[in-house]
Amino acid sequence: MGKLVRRTLGGDKIVAEWAPEDPESLRAASDALRREVDAGYVAMHGGEGRNEPVDELPADAEVVILTMPMGGG
Repeated sequence: MGKLVRRTLGGDKIVAEWAPEDPESLRAASDALRREVDAGYVAMHGGEGRNEPVDELPADAEVVILTMPMGGG
């Protein structure tokens, strides 16, 4: 089961969960990811030693983390 997680200062919140073999849950999670990215979040495929930006939901991911872009200067 994969999880789409929004990371905030107040803690992590599960936005969606999906099973790769369940097309309906995968579609709902993909739609949730698109809404979050359109709202300004950055999606990262997370895991052990991994933090890769993604534009689409990887069906086999254990976790995709949503964060706000970091400013710098």
